[in-house]
Amino acid sequence: MERPLILIANDDGYKAKGINSLIDMVRDMGDVLVCAPEGGRSGFACAFSATTPLTLTLRHREEGVEVWSCNGTPVDCVKMALAELCPRKPDLVLGGINHGDNASVNTHYSGTMGVTMEGCMKYIPSVAFSLCDYRADADFEPLRPYVRQMVQRVLREGLPTGVCLNVNFPLAPAFQGVKVCRMAKGTWGNEVTRCHHPRGYDYWWMVGQYTNDEPEAADTDNWALGHGYVAITPTQVDVTAYEALANMKDWEQ
Repeated sequence: MERPLILIANDDGYKAKGINSLIDMVRDMGDVLVCAPEGGRSGFACAFSATTPLTLTLRHREEGVEVWSCNGTPVDCVKMALAELCPRKPDLVLGGINHGDNASVNTHYSGTMGVTMEGCMKYIPSVAFSLCDYRADADFEPLRPYVRQMVQRVLREGLPTGVCLNVNFPLAPAFQGVKVCRMAKGTWGNEVTRCHHPRGYDYWWMVGQYTNDEPEAADTDNWALGHGYVAITPTQVDVTAYEALANMKDWEQ
């Protein structure tokens, strides 16, 4: 019987501890093909390189695991892997494990979620994993049993067409459990910091401070993470606002 093919990408780069931890967690579940950016590509969301030539570099190969890097975005990595590297259609696409959370509106900016959305748009069951720890040497080991259980279940049961999973882990290793929840409403403020260069010109850093706009709502990913739970948010490709669609029928002519 043919082993499942698992395609893995991220937005932190192929050297990141998160993606290498993920490889180790799932390598016995199937053949693992990795195509990840050459360096950090956080915040690239679903961007792809329409005007820049792309390259692929083989970084590592052993039985059951092959690692490639691409000079493009996370989505480029998935597209390139599907077009040039995969011997067949993958059974699963995994994004991460990201250094830092991708809850609430971060979903829209996340390159990790870009990986997962791209897989989903190709009708491949796809899951993104993120940990609320930005440190390069973050401890991913407490995630292992949860990641393995979720991957096994998705390989066994699949996911609805057009739906992928955004999985976020809290920082505390003693998780309280797992919550399936919705995306919290939140906003970013103070996003631009001005600095002055010694040579006489100004420059800016994109930084920012996140605010949970509904902190008491117990059905959200932010609440789950804040209370020590692993947050699973089913996320769909179709972004149509169906209630507004129904209410706007009188606009038609």
